[in-house]
Amino acid sequence: MQLYSYFRSSASYRVRIALALKGLDYEYLPVQIVKNEQFAAPFDSIAPGHLVPVLKDGDDVLNQSLAIIEYLDETHPTPSLLPGDARSRSQIRALALDIACEIHPLNNLRVLRYLVNELKVSEDDKNRWYRHWVETGLEAVERQIVRNGAGGRYCHGDTPTLADCVLVPQIFNAQRLECRTEHMPTVMRVFDACMRLDAFSKTQPSGCPDAT
Repeated sequence: MQLYSYFRSSASYRVRIALALKGLDYEYLPVQIVKNEQFAAPFDSIAPGHLVPVLKDGDDVLNQSLAIIEYLDETHPTPSLLPGDARSRSQIRALALDIACEIHPLNNLRVLRYLVNELKVSEDDKNRWYRHWVETGLEAVERQIVRNGAGGRYCHGDTPTLADCVLVPQIFNAQRLECRTEHMPTVMRVFDACMRLDAFSKTQPSGCPDAT
């Protein structure tokens, strides 16, 4: 397998975690999105949306991090990242989607660039925008984890799931932009538990070949 990734991309980090949890080897292919390499060959021919990550598995070319992780879970089912019954899997997916759909799209690089370059938003106001959506979004995740009452060490039980793969990269971004975290103690407890595992700590941005 080959993974087109950018070290600071939270979506790419999600897939790196999943690959590590499943013990799968892959070739890391960096795409420097800050240098607009996502619009250049050969990446533009395999990524219609010009977004990372992209996973190549033989002749299959896969995009969108959650779809890639579910593909990996179906093709390499042990350990499962979507365990349990239908209710449990729905709760896990909901947590992942709360981050991937409600928080991340408002704060990814192309949105922040548009705010600054096209709408002429100041750096301070851009950061205020970022912190607002991350802090309020993660507060909703906190409430959902508590409401589900699944307990355990991670987002849902005592083994990492899809939800943890999505949560940890978002916390990394939150910390980098100095977002508040004291209002979400459960989320931070889960984050700390995840970071004690190699699958999360050794795939973090600073450990990537293209980290700068």
